[in-house]
Amino acid sequence: MATVSEHGLKRVVWQRIKETIIEDCKKSEIWKILILDHFTTKLLSSCCKMSDLMQEGITIVEDLYKSREPVLEMKAIYFMTPTAKCVDAFIGDFKLKPKYKAAYVYFTDYCSDELFNKMKLYCGKYIRVCKELNISFLPQESQVFTCDNPGAFRSIYSPHCSQDKGNTLETLAAQIVTLCATLDENPGVRYKKETMLENTTLDNAKQLAALVDYKLTKHYDMDDNGKKKGKTQAQLLIVERGFDPVTPILHELTYQAMAYDLVPIKNDTYKYKSKDGSEKEALLNEDDQLWARLRHMHIAEITISGLSQLMKKMPHFRKQIKTVHLNLTEDCMNHFQKNVEKLCKAEQDLAVGSDVEGVKVKDPMRTLLPVLLHPHGTYDKIRAVLLYIFSLNGTTEENLNKLIQHVKIEEDREFILNWRELGVPIISSPSFFPMRRSSRRDRTQEETYSLSRWTPVIKDVMEDAVENKLETKEWPHQSECPAAWNGSGAVSARQKHKASSQDERRSGSRLIIFVIGGISYSEMRSAYQVTQSVKSCEVIIGSSHIVTPMELLDDIQALSKPTTTKETFTIVKE
Repeated sequence: MATVSEHGLKRVVWQRIKETIIEDCKKSEIWKILILDHFTTKLLSSCCKMSDLMQEGITIVEDLYKSREPVLEMKAIYFMTPTAKCVDAFIGDFKLKPKYKAAYVYFTDYCSDELFNKMKLYCGKYIRVCKELNISFLPQESQVFTCDNPGAFRSIYSPHCSQDKGNTLETLAAQIVTLCATLDENPGVRYKKETMLENTTLDNAKQLAALVDYKLTKHYDMDDNGKKKGKTQAQLLIVERGFDPVTPILHELTYQAMAYDLVPIKNDTYKYKSKDGSEKEALLNEDDQLWARLRHMHIAEITISGLSQLMKKMPHFRKQIKTVHLNLTEDCMNHFQKNVEKLCKAEQDLAVGSDVEGVKVKDPMRTLLPVLLHPHGTYDKIRAVLLYIFSLNGTTEENLNKLIQHVKIEEDREFILNWRELGVPIISSPSFFPMRRSSRRDRTQEETYSLSRWTPVIKDVMEDAVENKLETKEWPHQSECPAAWNGSGAVSARQKHKASSQDERRSGSRLIIFVIGGISYSEMRSAYQVTQSVKSCEVIIGSSHIVTPMELLDDIQALSKPTTTKETFTIVKE
C-alpha cells in the first residue's frame, strides 16, 4: 500500500520529483544514495516516506553537510538548493578524492552560471546529470505552502533590516513562481492596496506583486513548444500581515489552531505520556487520516464521548484515537477550562464589536477590564489589550501607557507599539480622515458557537474573489487574468491544466493567496472551507511561514531590536 500523501500540493510535488529525479535514476540498475541539504530534507519529508524512496531504488539518505564514508560502487543523487554553501559541500565530495562513482545533481531552483561553472571546473567528469526542478517552496498541507523563511518577517518589517528587505522580497517572489510553475498556472496577479500610516506607506504587497509578475513572465516566456504561455484561469492575491491583525492573536477553538496555540507542539510533533507513564510522540500531519478529518472541527464537536463513539464506528482509527487524540483533546480542554474559556467571550466581543446577542459593544474598556483584573498570564493580557486597541483603530498615548502599566510590560512595550511597523494603528491619529475599514460580509445567518463568532478577514477575501466581487480600488491588478475570471466556474472556456497521471485535478479555477509575514491556522482552515463550499475553485494559501499567536507576538516584539539574532522577552505561561 502506498504511503505517499495523496493530498493536493504534496502529491503534485512528489510526482514532480518522481518524474525527474527518480525516472533519471531508474535508467541505471545500481542502487543509489540520496544526499540532501536542510531544505530538501524538509521538502522530501513533507511529501514522501523512506519506504517510498526504497521502492524507487534509493537505499541510503544522507546529510550533505555531515562527514560521510566513501561508497565508490554507488552513484549519488544530490538534491539541494543552489547556494554557494551547498555547491562547496558538493565539490568537497569530489575535488580531492571522489566519494561516489558518479553524481546526479538536482537543484530546487535556478543555479547561477557562477556556481554551475565552479562545479563543472572541479567535478565535471563525475556529473552525469544536472537539472533544476523549480520547487523552492514547502507543501505543508494539501492546500497550504510556505517558503520556510520565518526570518522574512524581520527582514521586511524591522526598521533595522531595511537593507535586507529587497533581497527577501526577491527570494519570496522566486519561490512563489516555483509554486505556480509546479501547478502549471500562470495566474493574474493582484495585491491589497498599500496602507498609509503616520506619513509612511507600506507597499510590500505591491512590490512583491510586481516581482512575481515579472518573474512569471520571464518563466513562461517560452514553453516547451516554443510558444508563450498565456494566463491561466487562476488568480494570485498578495496581502500583508497587518491587513488583519485580529485573527492571528485570537484564542481559536477549532482543533488544530487550538492545539498549536495551547499545547507545546514543535515541528508538528506532539509529545505526551501514555497510561503506563512512558513518553510518546505523534506527528500531526495528513498521513494521520483522523487528524486530517478532525483538525478543522470545533473542540465542542470533539468530545471524549464523541471519540469513543468514533472508535466503535471506525475501528481502524481505534489506535490513533486511544493513543493520540484522546490525549491531545484532553490537553486542549484542560487549558480551555482552566483559563481560556474566561478569555474567549471578551476576545470575541472586542473582535466582532458586538456581544453574543448582537448588541453593539459601546464601551470596549468595560469588556477589557475583567481580563486585566483576572490573574491571566501576561501573553493573554497582551492579546486582549491588542484586541481592544484594534477595535478602536488606535487609542490615545495616555490610555496606552495606563494599559501597559496594568499588564506590567513597561520595559517591553514593543509587544504593542511595534504593530505600527505592520501598518496597524496603535496610537489614534488626529487626522480628519480616519483609516477606512473594509466592510465585512454579513454572516448573521450562519450558525456559529458563541465563543467562535469571529471569521478571519481572509475568508471574506477568498469568497469575494471567487464571486468576482473584489473592488479594483482596493485590489489593483498587477496583471490581468483572462476576462471576467470567476472562481465560481462561470467561465467555462478554461485553459485546461495539462492532463497527466500526476494530477487528476478538479476542473475549475485556482485562487492562490500569499500573506506576507505569516499565516495562522485559522486562515489555513478558511482555504479548505471555501474550497469545500464552492467546489469548482480550489483555494491555496501560503506565506513565508506559519505563526501561532505567541510566536507572532515574539516576532513583533523583536522588530525594534538592532541585533541580527532574534532576542525575545520570554514570559512563563501561568
